[in-house]
Amino acid sequence: MPSTTRALVLFAHGARAASWAAPFERLREQTAARLPDVRVRLTFLELMEPRLPQAVAALVEEGVNDITVVPVFLGQGGHLLRDLPLLADGIRAAHPGLRLQVAGAIGEDPGVQAAMSDYCVRALG
Repeated sequence: MPSTTRALVLFAHGARAASWAAPFERLREQTAARLPDVRVRLTFLELMEPRLPQAVAALVEEGVNDITVVPVFLGQGGHLLRDLPLLADGIRAAHPGLRLQVAGAIGEDPGVQAAMSDYCVRALG
């Protein structure tokens, strides 16, 4: 039975300013430190590289056969309702042996919301 090689792909929007990606890079680094046996990558929908399909193709070439995509978006807007499902369908078609899962938007998780609420309360001083 072939072994499973896993990856976690953080999927962000992207921006023109390179500095915009800094907190996402920190999130990737912190997550990777907690998952030493999992490849953790950061990808973007637009304006920055790498894009999701190219990053997944590179992971598949490295032998990854199980990928979970985590959208690091606050909510389920048009990009997550339309663009991401189309990208996922294209990836599945291009890599039929790949197990690809897409999680919900990170900002809709109750634990993440609680952490953001805590931050807002602390900001009040």
